[in-house]
Amino acid sequence: MNAVIMAGGKGTRLLPLTNDTPKPMMKIIDKPILEYIILLLKKHNITDIAITLGYMPESIMNYFDDGAKWGVKIKYFLEKEPLGTAGGVKKTIKFVDEDFIVISGDAFTEIDLSKAIKFHNAKNSFFTLIAQPKENPLGLGVLEIDENNKVEKFVEKPNTTKPALINTGIYIINKEVLKLIPEGAYDFGKQLIPKLIGEVFAYVDYNYWSDIGTLPSFYATNYKIAVEQYSQ
Repeated sequence: MNAVIMAGGKGTRLLPLTNDTPKPMMKIIDKPILEYIILLLKKHNITDIAITLGYMPESIMNYFDDGAKWGVKIKYFLEKEPLGTAGGVKKTIKFVDEDFIVISGDAFTEIDLSKAIKFHNAKNSFFTLIAQPKENPLGLGVLEIDENNKVEKFVEKPNTTKPALINTGIYIINKEVLKLIPEGAYDFGKQLIPKLIGEVFAYVDYNYWSDIGTLPSFYATNYKIAVEQYSQ
């Protein structure tokens, strides 16, 4: 299995920190967020990686080059204009395996990808998203599942603060899904997933995940990792 990392975002909610640095290159203690994602993929034996780029792509390409330093192989896909999450991934259709993982390059996570892949295979799933329970899901995609973990309802960023299952933006999908995505800008959460209700499974994981979408969450993740690294 290979992976597509979505790393084209500007990170406007992290301004002014992202004025001169794309969000995936923001550091958690001593490494860019994107580096942690690459290391997570390698930990789970996923070493063929595509990275979709948009905002300040040179800073990412110059830092990671071909990925050899990290024991992975990286291929880059540049977007001349914003294509959304799904639109950008569609451009990798000739790169990806029959089933592949999609993961954000600007969120920090310790999710067990191997268990998620096993779940996907066991369900013979067409599209699997990784979900988590969240006390306050404001600003995140919210979903409901049945007793078989099939997604019954999905709403992108509803105005609610009630505890709910949220979408982490990590997907394990069959390559055929990409054929359902039209050319141009298109989004997984806003457009594709709602159209696939009844065919989407959710793997629920309880390991750490943060979208680092705001300054408080960015600094909270830095604090968490600092405590873990320097208390050993």
